[in-house]
Order: sequence, then C-alpha cells, then structure tokens
Amino acid sequence: MYTRKGDSGETSLNGKARVAKDSPRVEAYGSIDELSSVLGVAITLSNSPEISEQLRVIQRLLFKAGADAATQYGESQHVARISKEDTLEIESLTDGLLGRLPTLRNFILPGGSPMGAQLHLARAVCRRSERRLLTASRTEKMNPELIPFFNRLSSYLFNLARRANKEAGFAETVWTG
Repeated sequence: MYTRKGDSGETSLNGKARVAKDSPRVEAYGSIDELSSVLGVAITLSNSPEISEQLRVIQRLLFKAGADAATQYGESQHVARISKEDTLEIESLTDGLLGRLPTLRNFILPGGSPMGAQLHLARAVCRRSERRLLTASRTEKMNPELIPFFNRLSSYLFNLARRANKEAGFAETVWTG
C-alpha cells in the first residue's frame, strides 16, 4: 500500500502537523523503529524463551516510545507515553541480569556469539536513539522521560549481551588499549 503523500519529502506526525522526513523528531522515532527491528533479529537468534519474551516486552515499549516521540508532548492525551514506571521496569530487568554476571572491571569489545553480537548492535542503536531524542528535545516538546528510559535500556541491552555470551560459552574480550 502507498499513499504518495510522502513523495515531496514530508510526513505526518501523530496529529495534523506535516514535517520534513529528516526533521529531528522523525530522525528520533525512526531510530526507535530501527532498534525494534534489530531486536526482532535478536529474537530470531535467541534459544532462550525468557530472553525472547523480555525482548518482546521491550519491543512493545519501543512501539509506545515511537508513538510518544511522534507526538508533541502535552498535545494528545490519547497517546500512550513512556512513564517512570516503564523506566523502572527496565531497571528491574537490568538488576536481574547483574545478579547473574561477574562484576565488570574493564571495557569489553562488542561481539561474541551471534546473539551477543546482535544485542551489542541493539545497544549501539539504542544509544543513537537516545542522542536523536536529545537533539529533537532541544527544539521540540518531547516527553522528558524518554531520555532516562533509553539510557536505562542501553544498559539493559549491554548486560543482556553479556549474559547471552556467557550462556553461549563465549568469553568477554577485554579492551587492552
């Protein structure tokens, strides 16, 4: 299906406003969409029903975050917004991982198992999403909870990559500078 409405390089936000497809807000929610897709690949690589379900929960939160980012903050009360509770949920998932992992004393290089490497990629895309949201928030009204949410999510994905590599028998490669 196609509408041809975007042929001029503009798209509609959640609401009536039309903006350039390369506007900071569109860059932000486009990066969130990319992160969800990267996590979709990770799910296909997962041998763990627990990890797969956690990633599906994250994907649902990312759908919510994308809609949130596509809607000017304070405009529509009909749009689900990322909340402090969502950020706390990510913190709880991270705490559960940290209890199963050795304390990290050095920087590690991304990679390892296919699943671990995919999760490291997801972490990098998550960090980009966070940067794009920060850029958009400098000129547009954005939900202030989006930045802490993505900051916590990147920590979760980093530690999930570590867990995936540990479970697959891949040692962490320490950066030696």
